[in-house]
Amino acid sequence: MQPLDRLPAHALARVRGVCADIDDTLTTDGKLTAGAYAALASLQAAGLRVVPITGRPAGWCDHIARMWPVDAVVGENGAFYFAYDRAARTLVKRFRDDEATRAAHRARLAAVRDRILAEVPGAAVASDQLYREADLAIDYCEDVPRLDEAAVDRIVAIMRAAGMTAKVSSIHVNGWFGVYDKLGMTRILMDERFGVDLDAARGEYLFVGDSPNDAPLFAYFPLSVGVANVRRFAATLEHAPAYVTAAASGAGFAELAARVLAARRA
Repeated sequence: MQPLDRLPAHALARVRGVCADIDDTLTTDGKLTAGAYAALASLQAAGLRVVPITGRPAGWCDHIARMWPVDAVVGENGAFYFAYDRAARTLVKRFRDDEATRAAHRARLAAVRDRILAEVPGAAVASDQLYREADLAIDYCEDVPRLDEAAVDRIVAIMRAAGMTAKVSSIHVNGWFGVYDKLGMTRILMDERFGVDLDAARGEYLFVGDSPNDAPLFAYFPLSVGVANVRRFAATLEHAPAYVTAAASGAGFAELAARVLAARRA
């Protein structure tokens, strides 16, 4: 991971869009700071596409798509994208699986949830679970005392033994049935909403994140950036970001946004 100041200005000047994780990337200690929100708004005002890519639930993403300065949001680790059509005053919802499939999957999640709670002391269902459409989120440090690495690994193992995909974020372990991920839904979003072949244009888009579930996006985007707190996962990241900010969390995102905007003005 190279320092962000080694990312060439000419590469940043070509950027057409910024994709960003939310928790501990845009947020700081669980809060969306004024600086990070202003950075989002500044990027969009400069004509860049702005797309949060998150593990957070559909209920939150409805709000984000409508009210944040973003062009769309990918939620629940790729289960869907939402985009607000301001001209039509309509929220566009595009799920990977249909409602019947999602309902069947939710019924199966209950048994996995109960096993995790019985076998992993201190684990809890995430407080935002009520607002989810497709996955199970287990809290290991957001609203509970931080669990150790062995406990997190046990949660992952239980999910995978049940046939689920399991991903570790900076606060939750997310698990789901079905074949999808953040990157796949981001490709679909870019094609369907913006007419962009992301495979061909990936060098013109930048991704910023902070945790292991961002690793496929770090690997995919040549312009991949971690905020400074990504270093705590350095030993477990399957793919590290190419660059890392000096500041952590929301301040790191604002640092990156300032560099992108400066490169465009030069």
